[in-house]
Amino acid sequence: MKLRALLTKGEEIRFISHLDYAALIERAIRRAKLPVAYSEGFNPHMKFSFASALAVGVTSEAEVMDVELSRPVAQPEAWDRLAAALPPGVRLGRLVPYEGKAKSLMAAVDRAEYRVRVPYAGTEEEARRSVAAFFAAPEVVYRRVLPKKTREVDAKAYLKEIRVEKEGGCLLLFLAIAVTPEGSLKPGEAIGLLAHDFSLAVEPREAEICRTALLSGGKDLFALIES
Repeated sequence: MKLRALLTKGEEIRFISHLDYAALIERAIRRAKLPVAYSEGFNPHMKFSFASALAVGVTSEAEVMDVELSRPVAQPEAWDRLAAALPPGVRLGRLVPYEGKAKSLMAAVDRAEYRVRVPYAGTEEEARRSVAAFFAAPEVVYRRVLPKKTREVDAKAYLKEIRVEKEGGCLLLFLAIAVTPEGSLKPGEAIGLLAHDFSLAVEPREAEICRTALLSGGKDLFALIES
């Protein structure tokens, strides 16, 4: 038996790494005393996995996790135990039990959606022109600086949709980014490109970014096990 859970990553823990977030969840599962399955061998580890790593500084309403159990647990009991054990900044939104084989979360995800809020003094039309210029460009290359090298990323291969709305003194951007086996584009990188290369008058470091959905073939990851 497996459980698929929808979790959050709130403001309290937005600056911890994905590995530290996973460690928080592992400790919560232990506190919940769920009968989790472990791998075999000299160094057994808990059988749980996430769909897609989240960049440091980004919050989320859509962290999806699978955890394998060694025996079935009734749904109300599993929910109550896990929800009570989660630390501040993490809430349980859904918990669905399932059996049998399913594609791994990491292999299933092909799209991530984000909501970005950033201070902005321009007009909505000016923002739309920056977005239109991005999609009209024949090529957009993001140069990702790594510790030992710089990698060129084809931004247009990943950044598929951008919607903008003006809200008071802020600009809201809704991004849809492809997730592939070869890689993806971080939302912060997308905002940086729009600001530096397409004249979007925002400061990328002031952007508040939240992941709102992880999808597979246009469906949410729970539809894959409920169908």
